[in-house]
Amino acid sequence: MNFQQLRIIHETVRQNYNLTGAANALFTSQSGVSKHIKDLEDELGIELFVRKGKRLLGLTDPGKELVKIVERILLDAKNVKRLAEQFSNQNQGRLTIATTHTQARYALPPVVTQFKKAFPNVHLVLHQANPREIVSLLLDGIADIGIATEALESVAELASFPYYSWHHAVIVQPGHPLESVHPLTLEAIAEFPIITYHEGFTGRTGIDETFAKAGLIFDIAMSALDADVIKTYVELGLGIGIVASMAFNPARDTGLNLLNSSHLFQKNTTNISVRRGHYLRGYAYRFIEFCLPSLNEVAIRSGVKPEVDLELDD
Repeated sequence: MNFQQLRIIHETVRQNYNLTGAANALFTSQSGVSKHIKDLEDELGIELFVRKGKRLLGLTDPGKELVKIVERILLDAKNVKRLAEQFSNQNQGRLTIATTHTQARYALPPVVTQFKKAFPNVHLVLHQANPREIVSLLLDGIADIGIATEALESVAELASFPYYSWHHAVIVQPGHPLESVHPLTLEAIAEFPIITYHEGFTGRTGIDETFAKAGLIFDIAMSALDADVIKTYVELGLGIGIVASMAFNPARDTGLNLLNSSHLFQKNTTNISVRRGHYLRGYAYRFIEFCLPSLNEVAIRSGVKPEVDLELDD
């Protein structure tokens, strides 16, 4: 058994059992991938994959158990390298933050500014992605920290910590009829075309649930991935906007007005997440502390400890 075999097992699963995809990702040949898998199965005396001819369809029961062990081994191998880097160059390296446009644009600028002043020699990467992609980036070890409102908290392999809470807000052109509605109601909002986030982004699920619970059908005229696009088309008069409250800046958004609507929509919580068992460099802990000073290194370390035997806890 060797690391290349373990990498191939891991990548084959990640590529949805496509041997060509696994081979391309590992810069090797498909025949080489097949041979490594067969050699490992022969060595262990078990079949790891369900097959139909030469095609792999899934994992056998022992294969499913082995994959869990392989992931831990590969994660620890990466951690060994990160540990060495931590003590050889404590204030140099690379930190990858996977986050959504909304967080990168509106929540993180003060944090990034503070971090870069403290660690000027750390190359900071802000990888903008949707919540599902952020989960994948964390699980694959590409990102060190994930920040988003959706998806993260429900993944058992991730340790998630509440960052801050916020509500959606309604924005309109100056002089819009909704400005005279006090208090603002969902019924009044539903009378106008709405421009808001695309499904799966920035609490859109909560918006849909709010109208559904009220028994209202509302017209989504347009949907977008980020608030800047939404605000642009609200300014053009194509509808009213529903955006994250922190996305509205009175000094910059002079062509729009923010309506008091926090009483209408449910609270959303943005989470900071890391993969359990993932070794974080010292400056990664500092980045999280810059986000939330009360979240110290002791609490983070406790939260990211791998769950050694989840089955025994059931």
